[in-house]
Amino acid sequence: MTLTRRKTLALLGGGTILAATAGAGYKVTRMPLTAFEPWATAGNYNEPRMRALSYAILAPNPHNRQPWQVDLRTDAEVTLRVDRNRLLPHTDPFNRQIVVGLGCFLELMCLAAAQDGYGVDLDLFPDGEDPTGLDDRRVAVARFILNGTTPEPDLFEQVMTRRSYKKPFDTSQPVDAATLSRVLAAAKFTSFAGSVAPDDIAALRGISRDALRIELETPRTYKESVDLLRIGHREVAANPDGIDFTGPMFEAMALTGIFTRKAALDRTSMTYIEGEKAVFANTDTAMGHLWQVTPTNTRSDQINAGRDWLRMNLATAGLGLGMQPLSQGLQEYPEMSDIYDQMHARLAPKGGVVQMFARIGYGPNVGQSPRWPLESKIVNA
Repeated sequence: MTLTRRKTLALLGGGTILAATAGAGYKVTRMPLTAFEPWATAGNYNEPRMRALSYAILAPNPHNRQPWQVDLRTDAEVTLRVDRNRLLPHTDPFNRQIVVGLGCFLELMCLAAAQDGYGVDLDLFPDGEDPTGLDDRRVAVARFILNGTTPEPDLFEQVMTRRSYKKPFDTSQPVDAATLSRVLAAAKFTSFAGSVAPDDIAALRGISRDALRIELETPRTYKESVDLLRIGHREVAANPDGIDFTGPMFEAMALTGIFTRKAALDRTSMTYIEGEKAVFANTDTAMGHLWQVTPTNTRSDQINAGRDWLRMNLATAGLGLGMQPLSQGLQEYPEMSDIYDQMHARLAPKGGVVQMFARIGYGPNVGQSPRWPLESKIVNA
C-alpha cells in the first residue's frame, strides 16, 4: 500500500486510528521488551570476563549489526572473531567500518574490566590480517590481568546513557568551543579534531547531505539499509539488530501495511519522501562536527579508531551532548569517491585516513538500541 499524505498525517497527528479496538490498541503500544534486556542485565554476572562482555555488547557499531563472536575456552582470555553473516558488503566493501565497531566493543570491554580491577592485554590480529576483507581468523585475543590497569570511572559511568543520536538537534543551542575541547580530550589512541565554527558547520552540513543523498540514490547501498529495517515490535524482538522502528506511530503504520520495505524502496512513495526529509533534518541540524584521523589504514589502526570512537561517545554523553556518526562520505565504493576525496582534503590536509566523522549537538533524550543477549554471542565456550 502506498503511503499517501492523508494517511501519513492521520497517523502522525491522531495516533488513535488503530486504538478503536482493545486488541489493536495493545498492538500499537507494544514494545519489544526482550530486545532491551541486555541493557538491564549488564554487569549482572559473577565471572569477570562475562561481566565485562555484558557491557561490551552495548557498544556502538555499524547499522547495529553487532558482528562480534567471543570464545571463552581459555581461562582468563577472550578470543574475538567477526560474524561474517553481519557484514555490510555494499556500503563497507573492505569491512573497515565493521572493524571500527569491533574496536568499540574491545574498548568498552576494557573499560568494564578496569572497573573490576582487571587490565586487558590485547593481541590484535594474531593470525595476520587482510586489508581487503575479514575472514575467520582471530580479530583479537584479550588476556585479563588482575590489578593491571587504572579504572576510568568518569567515562565508564556513561555507558548506560550513551546513545547513537538519530533525531534533529536544537539549532537554538550552540556547542561552545570549551565543551568541544573537553570531548576531544577523551581520545587516547588516535588523533581527533572538531569544529563548532559557523562556516565549518555550514560546509560540513552540505557535504554530509551530499554524501547521504548518494547513498540513498545508489540502489544497492540503499537496499542494504532497507533490508536491515526492523519495523514494529515483533520484528525487533525477533531480530534485535539493524535499524529499528518501534513506538505507536510505527506500529500503526506497520499494522496497516503503510510502512513496509517495499514502500521504502519506492522513491515515489511518501514513505521514501518523508524518510528522506527525516534523515536530511539530522544532517542539517548539526551544531558541530568531530572527525578522526589515523596515519595509516591498517586493521590495528581501525581497531584503535573504534576504541577512541567509543571514548568520544562516552565523553559526549557525559557532557549532555548528542552524537551521531555520519559515515556515508567515508565509505569506499565508487559512487562515493568524489565525496571521499573532498572530505579527506578538508579534514586530513596533511595526509592520513579519516576513519570516522560525526555531528554533535543538544536535543531531547533518545531511547536505547536493541541488543542480542550476551549468550548468543558466545561460541565454543
